[in-house]
Amino acid sequence: MNENKIYERIKLVLADAPRNQYTAELHLQMIKYADELKNITAKDFCEGVGLRHSFGTEFSKMRNLTQRLKAAGLNTDLL
Repeated sequence: MNENKIYERIKLVLADAPRNQYTAELHLQMIKYADELKNITAKDFCEGVGLRHSFGTEFSKMRNLTQRLKAAGLNTDLL
């Protein structure tokens, strides 16, 4: 899937997320697409999804966390 399609999917999911679950859903989407977005910068991610640049730190954290979760058996295709 190309980068722009991923951004559009994330935007749709976030738009439907309950207000008190927005950040959790954002983290889940970051983990889900971490492998496909491994070559982009946190700044590019934020711009693509339409987030404040401060969320770039969260993107970097979730990308790093994904590697540990996958090593422990997480299948991101099931998210």
